[in-house]
Amino acid sequence: MKLFRNILNTAKPHFIEGGKLEKMFPAFDAFETFLFVPDHTTNSGSHIRDAIDLKRTMMMVIIALLPALLFGMWNIGNNHFIANEESVSFMETFLYGAIKMLPSILVSYIVGLSVEFAFAIFRGHQVNEGYLVTGLLIPMIMPISTPLWMLAISVIFAVVIGKEVFGGTGMNILNPALTARAFAFFAYPAHLSGDKIWIADQPVNGTVTDVFPDGYSGATPLADYYSLSVEKGKLASAVIQEKSEKTITAINEKIEVIESRIPELSESFFGFISGSCSETSTFAILIGLIILVVTGVGSWRTIVAVFFGGYFMGLLFNLWGATDFMTLPAYEHLILGGFAFGAVFMATDPVTASQTNKGKIIVGSLIGIFAVLIRVFNPAYPEGMMLAILLMNVFAPLVDHYIVESNIKRRLKRVKS
Repeated sequence: MKLFRNILNTAKPHFIEGGKLEKMFPAFDAFETFLFVPDHTTNSGSHIRDAIDLKRTMMMVIIALLPALLFGMWNIGNNHFIANEESVSFMETFLYGAIKMLPSILVSYIVGLSVEFAFAIFRGHQVNEGYLVTGLLIPMIMPISTPLWMLAISVIFAVVIGKEVFGGTGMNILNPALTARAFAFFAYPAHLSGDKIWIADQPVNGTVTDVFPDGYSGATPLADYYSLSVEKGKLASAVIQEKSEKTITAINEKIEVIESRIPELSESFFGFISGSCSETSTFAILIGLIILVVTGVGSWRTIVAVFFGGYFMGLLFNLWGATDFMTLPAYEHLILGGFAFGAVFMATDPVTASQTNKGKIIVGSLIGIFAVLIRVFNPAYPEGMMLAILLMNVFAPLVDHYIVESNIKRRLKRVKS
């Protein structure tokens, strides 16, 4: 590291006030503080008061993300070779997924950091550290078939509209990574929903090529549960209307096919299912959870509250049981889709989450409740977690406000008494 320190010391006079590259100092400072602990303290827009700086905290989150990232790479390859009825070694499977995902990670960082640097230089302030994590989260929560140009546009939208317009890291009200996914979801719905988007394949003429065997479906378990509920509704309607035996048989056959695709509980927990790049393995996500909680980077209150809220809502639907999707065991909601990933890595975002201990429990519980509500009641959004977190990002400051006001009033009453 001494070599890098000498190089930076030699170049620094050109970037400080009075140097030829004075306007580029924010870019130089970003590289210097990335390699070495800064010799100054944060004086605005900060949400961390500790002996370590924000970059070191962000690196701890990246380390916690690695288990989910590495498993996601393997699962990308695994789903691809299953879809194409090929049998290959573990290493070939992992390398295929890594090669497919690496361009997305590079595009996310290159485009996002370019925008960050441009804003920092224009405004004359330091480069915000938050994108170290956001740049990795965005490709991890996108389908592997997402075109790179679409990913780049989503990143630009997330950084500019989701963060920079509010003043940068520490000032934004919405989670930037989820803002990118929400933009892509509503701007390009065909690329963020459906069956084939979860399988690594090259887009042709703006659509995902269907090159898989007849009868194969890359649908996520949540999508299959919805399809099963719909088909059973059709079956009940066909019986009531006394449709032909051929129609009823066809519906029954479709139901059997869907039921055969629904994975075992162990497959869902370990992540051998379809989904966004790194959200499928609850086991890998729980490893990241332990890292975040042990190091004090992630709030255990928020995480526990999200899981509790989702489980509680799932139990209520189990008691109601009006549709097949309502009877889905409550614990399965916690391991399907992006629920676990959102609870551990999105809901705990120190900027957009609640800042008070009571608020973390309230906001976290509501995220879990709304996620399951959206899943069950709105077939257009079978995931639910993204919208639930973004919704509570908006209301988290309000929850904190009332909690703080309540504490002030209680203490004032104590003083008067």
